[in-house]
Amino acid sequence: MSSGNEESWWTEQRNRRSQQCRNATCTCHIEGTLEPDLALALAKRNRVALRWTSIDELKAQYEFEDLQSFLDLYYALMKTLKTKDDFKDLMVAYLTRANADGVKHTEVFFDPQVHVCTNGLDFNTVLDGLLEGMAIGRERFGITGGLILSIVRDMDIDSANMILDLAQPRKNEILGIGLDSAEVGYPPDRFVDQFERARSFGWHCVAHAGEEGPAAYIRDALDLLHAERIDHGIHIQDDHELLERVVRDGVPLTCCPLSNLRLQVVHDMRKHPIPEFLHEGLMCTINSDDPAYFGGYAAANYAALADIGMSMEELAALAKNSVDASFASDSRKTQLTKELLAWRAQHGI
Repeated sequence: MSSGNEESWWTEQRNRRSQQCRNATCTCHIEGTLEPDLALALAKRNRVALRWTSIDELKAQYEFEDLQSFLDLYYALMKTLKTKDDFKDLMVAYLTRANADGVKHTEVFFDPQVHVCTNGLDFNTVLDGLLEGMAIGRERFGITGGLILSIVRDMDIDSANMILDLAQPRKNEILGIGLDSAEVGYPPDRFVDQFERARSFGWHCVAHAGEEGPAAYIRDALDLLHAERIDHGIHIQDDHELLERVVRDGVPLTCCPLSNLRLQVVHDMRKHPIPEFLHEGLMCTINSDDPAYFGGYAAANYAALADIGMSMEELAALAKNSVDASFASDSRKTQLTKELLAWRAQHGI
């Protein structure tokens, strides 16, 4: 086989594997889908002064040493979001990309503390825009899902309580509560009251833990916050007893390979623990985290795992896990599972 044919064959295999996210579900931070071109367009629309005035200049900022260096840019660009239409447009842009990747259900984090307490927006402006965008996505693409209100762990705790006060009258329009932003130094035990209140709203509970923080944060998120899913959870590999417990209890991990690589949580994709996690029996799922910043949406994350040699069967298992780990209704999960099985049969997987 010539080198050209070898390259063509590998490209075909890689593309085929990346499409294993067909009929899968995915989580992400909606603010993390703010692409540079949209950020600049919103800045112009809303007369927001940014330090960067061209696409190339802005894209040059997307090299991160750690989580905090990413957050600095992330929060700067969030200031371009001002109106209901801005949030609607952001959501529709994300769902358009998700649809192209074959995502059928998405559970989307949003950070109202930053929008309301830092940037001075009205809570209902944010929520209305995001919900309108999701409604357009359902109508246009058939994508189901919901919003997860994230507590920004390194902001004042009073601001978290205020946001929950604002959310309470509209609690039935929100799927769950999450915990995100800078992890080290902000352990789960600081947020017990907020998660207890969210459970009283009938919300699902998830939490970022074990990304940059230690495995102990994962245990505390489970024991103190009653998290139903752990976001990231990479450092569970440091505590085998905890890993065995999570396997036994079937707690899902929402893993984000490209995010982990870009934020230096792992330094080489070939050493990413996802293949071993799957071998150990962990319910891993593949997600895009902040795809505008980390180099790819859902399909790109599947492709990254294909590039390190994960098989179609393994990728299919990850896609099935994403359905099982979602908060979709039982009937929606059944439908997605049937569609995934049909897709596998069609492709001989």
